[in-house]
Amino acid sequence: MTGQRSGVLELAVLGLLSETPMHGYELRKRFNSLLGAIRALGYGSLYPCLKDLLARGLIADDEDGTGPAKPLAGRRSKIVYRLTADGKERLEALLGQSGPAAWEDDGFGVHFAFFGLTQADIRMRILEGRRSRLEERLEAFRAAATRTRERVDSYTLELQRHGLESVEREVRWLNELIATERQMGTGPGDAAGDHTHDGGAPRRASAGGQQP
Repeated sequence: MTGQRSGVLELAVLGLLSETPMHGYELRKRFNSLLGAIRALGYGSLYPCLKDLLARGLIADDEDGTGPAKPLAGRRSKIVYRLTADGKERLEALLGQSGPAAWEDDGFGVHFAFFGLTQADIRMRILEGRRSRLEERLEAFRAAATRTRERVDSYTLELQRHGLESVEREVRWLNELIATERQMGTGPGDAAGDHTHDGGAPRRASAGGQQP
């Protein structure tokens, strides 16, 4: 797993555990229901990540949330993982990152999932950075379509059109989000307002970074 993807997974685990302590199985379910953007990482990466976070003191494991800690290799169904004070600090640091890694497909989806915990100025920088990245992608799509239009069959042209429309749709969605953020005029640390659903869970981008 690359450094960027391991950082995405770390943010996802810490962010989910900030909501409530969970069993490993519960974490897996939350990944599937909320963080579909990182499905490609594979659940086989989850337990090595938990082991690493335990070793670094960012999370702790308890039997049923109350008993003494047990090794990760023990009865996983009985182990509850929870965020430590150091873990909370690390989560805050990760949520404060707004550079290019937060704009890419994997990173953006996870950062967006936790926008409710993210300061307003960071949210705006990530949204604008993501839009800039997709505008670059649009230019590349259009240039490629112009170069190959006469040399490819109708199916390839249709695939190119689908890709172009998908990116254009996400750019329109980002424009709406950015406009809403500006109208809200929220201060640092305020919640993401209308960017929630399902009883307050943050809306997220899909696996390709596009809003469904």
